[in-house]
Amino acid sequence: MSRFKKHIFICSNERKPNDPRGCCVEKGATEILDYARNRIHQMGLKGQVRVNKAGCLDACKYGPTMVIYPDDVWYSLKKKEDVEEILSQHVEKDEIVDRLRIRFD
Repeated sequence: MSRFKKHIFICSNERKPNDPRGCCVEKGATEILDYARNRIHQMGLKGQVRVNKAGCLDACKYGPTMVIYPDDVWYSLKKKEDVEEILSQHVEKDEIVDRLRIRFD
């Protein structure tokens, strides 16, 4: 049995401004990470769902990027509302948010 129901990783990698891959921090990853952590606590899910800062997740072109385990579902985030939708749909109801999902086909 897993320690957490869900384990969320959010890329918070910081690159130099001239790096062609881009930088998730520059695209708002720090604010998104803080928001996700606060919302999990407010939702009463602390201890059940863990939100972690991650280094590069190698999905730079989609950044900021979130991955949820054990589901192995990857998301591209642009704003706090995206996080809110993922938390309310995927984390609480186990319903994948297709419009934000990254597919590595």
